[in-house]
Formats: sequence, C-alpha cells, structure tokens
Amino acid sequence: MNSIRQVQALNKRELEHAIPPEASWHADYRDTAYIYIGGLPFDLSEGDIIAIFSQYGEPVHVNLVRDKETGKSKGFAFLKYEDQRSTDLAVDNLGGATVMGRLLRVDHARYKRKDDEEEEDNVAKLMGDPVISENKKAKEDDRRAIEERRPMLKEEKELEELIRNHDEEDPMKEFLIEEKKEEVAAAIQLWNSTKKSSRRRDESRERSSRHHRRHRSRSPRERRHRDDRSPDKERRSRYRSSERGEKSRRDRSPRKSRSPESRRHRSDRDRHDRRR
Repeated sequence: MNSIRQVQALNKRELEHAIPPEASWHADYRDTAYIYIGGLPFDLSEGDIIAIFSQYGEPVHVNLVRDKETGKSKGFAFLKYEDQRSTDLAVDNLGGATVMGRLLRVDHARYKRKDDEEEEDNVAKLMGDPVISENKKAKEDDRRAIEERRPMLKEEKELEELIRNHDEEDPMKEFLIEEKKEEVAAAIQLWNSTKKSSRRRDESRERSSRHHRRHRSRSPRERRHRDDRSPDKERRSRYRSSERGEKSRRDRSPRKSRSPESRRHRSDRDRHDRRR
C-alpha cells in the first residue's frame, strides 16, 4: 500500500510541476518493457491478466508465478508489453486498482526469464492462436536478419529520438511520428533497392569474369608450348633444321663456275703461262 501511495504522490507532483517526460521517474525504466503485478486474485488465469492489462498496450509475454507442487497462483506475475511506453500507462492507471476485492500493485520491473521459460513470447500461444505466434516469430526473425545485414538508417535514429524525447502533451506528436515512419519506410525501400542493384552488378561482373577466364585467348608463350607438343609441328621443325644444315654446308664449300666457256679460257691461259 505504501508503494502505491508513493507512486501516486510522484505522479501528482510531476503533474503539478509540469515535469517533461524525459525528466520523469519513469525515464529510469526506458530499458525494460516489463512490469510487476502484485495483489492478484488467486482465481485469475494468464488470460484474465492479459485481458485486464491489454487496455494500455499489447502484452507479448506473461509469467503468472505458480506453486510448483499444486500449480495454484501465488498472486503475482510479470508482464511484458510490446511498446515500453505502455508500462508507464499501466503503472500510473492500474496501480491501486481493485480487482475482485483485491488491491493491485503495479510497478516497473527488470525481469530476467528463468531457465525453464521459453525464450520467445508466449501471449499468442496462451490465447490459443499459434498461427499468430508463429507469424510474429517469423517477423521478428526477419527484422533481426535485416538489422544484421544493414546499418541503422538516419531516419530510424530520428524516429527513435522523436519517440523518446518529444513532449507527450504535444497534440502534433502522433502526426509527426506517423510522418517520420513513412520517411523510414521510404528510406528502407531505397536502401533495399540500392543493395539489390549492387548485388546484381556484382553477380554480373563475377559471371563475366568467369566467362572471360574460361574463354580467354592463350598467350604467345602458351601457344608455342602447345605447338611444340604437336607431332606435326615437330616434323616441320626437323625439316626446317635439315634445310638450314644443308644450306650452311653449301655456303661453306668453294664456289665453282658452272660456265664451260670460262673454264676453257682459264685452261688456255694456264698453257700459255707454262710455255713462257
């Protein structure tokens, strides 16, 4: 009861002094979307808790603590919202509310799931709609995969800054957020299209490179090496070598005149010389 009064006194003081949201005591819990719920009637089930607290946001995970032997509720639970801002509304509006004659205590909580709890959110499964649970898990996996593949865009950072720091009482805040979401969607679409175009260009260059390597012309040295291994080339080479050898021998032999007349004149000159 004292904690409920303290929360109510804090909220009243902030309203009186017009404390901005970023300076509120709730800002200390911006890193958690969990709340603690105490004072629950023992007959309430997880579905009943979801029905009560869903009026201030969309619950995605709930853990109603039960006795391990009997399975009966211990009267307190932990609930996680999809949007962290819903925790502020639940704490301010449901803390001190009366349900089935019992006073609820609602506060922020930094909850760590136990080893025997499932890692994924369980509200959709508890509400009897496994299809929604699977679709939500698939969307979450896709979102994580996209975030791993690309850096955080400037528009996304601006959207987070707008949601975190803009005045909650500003009637234009919702319009500005929707406008910024459209900018984020357009920026993501542009980034994806640019990435796909770049991937297609890389694949095209890679295919062209493989094709060029496969069909490139051989270098002169490779062609000579290939021709040297050819039998026809080897025979032609031997024939050219024999031709060059024969020509070389002819060049080294003394040259003789083939004309009979020149030989006759030379012999007459020799006889005349001997007579003298």
